[in-house]
Amino acid sequence: MAEHDTNAPPLFEIGDLSPAPSAVPAFMDLQHPDYAYMFGFLQADGHLARGTGHKGRLTVEISVRDIAVLREFQRLTPYNSSITERVRATNFSEEHHSATWTLCDREARAAINGLGLPYGRKSRKITPPRVEFSRRDYLRGVIDADGSVGHTGQGLPFVSLTTASAAVGAYLCRYAKAVTGAARQIGRNARDGIYNVVCTKEAAVQLAGNLYYPGCLSLSRKQTAAAELGRSEASCSVRLWRLKTGKARRPEDAPAGG
Repeated sequence: MAEHDTNAPPLFEIGDLSPAPSAVPAFMDLQHPDYAYMFGFLQADGHLARGTGHKGRLTVEISVRDIAVLREFQRLTPYNSSITERVRATNFSEEHHSATWTLCDREARAAINGLGLPYGRKSRKITPPRVEFSRRDYLRGVIDADGSVGHTGQGLPFVSLTTASAAVGAYLCRYAKAVTGAARQIGRNARDGIYNVVCTKEAAVQLAGNLYYPGCLSLSRKQTAAAELGRSEASCSVRLWRLKTGKARRPEDAPAGG
C-alpha cells in the first residue's frame, strides 16, 4: 500500500466533503465543483507543454464521443481556446476519431500549473491539490479520465481507478473509506508500477452515488453507468442472466478506454 501523502489536505467530515461554490467563481477556483472536476480531469488526461519564449500549450485529447466535456471546459475558461477533431490509426483502432481541446494563454497555463499540473511527463508527480477543493468533484474528474464505472463479468458493481500517482491512489482510498466505511488498499502492478484502486459491490454503489450526483459535470456515459449501479436486486439478477446467456456484453468485451 502506498504511504500516506503528508502534504495532501486531510479528509474532513462527510458533511464538509462538498463545499458550497461561490456565486461568481474565479477561473480554476477549486472550491467550485465544475473547476474541481475540470482540474482532476486535466491532471489525469491533460498535457502541459512548454514552448520557446512565452509559447506553450495545454491539450486534452479524448474520444470524440466525449467531446461535450471539452466544450464545457471551453465554456469554463475565460481565455481563447479551440477544439479540433482528427481521425488516426491507434493500437486499438485503424480509424480512431478523437477531439482535442487546446489552451495556449500564458496566464491560464500559469494558473493551472500553479495548482499542481506539471509541465511535461506528470503521471507520477501529480497529487491532490494543496488548496481547498471540492473533493468529490475532483475525484470524479480523475475517475472520468483514468477510471471505470460499471459491472464486472460476474455482474458485480465496481468503481476503479488506474493511476501512476501513489498520492492520488491513496487519496481515493481514504475518501472511499470516509464515504463507504470500507477500507481499500491500492495495489501496484509489478510490471509497470501502475496503481489500481477498486471498489466493488455495495461500496461501489455508495461511492458512485456520492461522486456522480444529479446535475454534476461528468462524462455522460459514466454518469449513466453510475446510475445503473444502484439498480434493484431483481434487475441485477436479470443482468446476470443476460451475461450468462450472452445477451449483454461483458466489460472485457467493450472497447478500450473505460
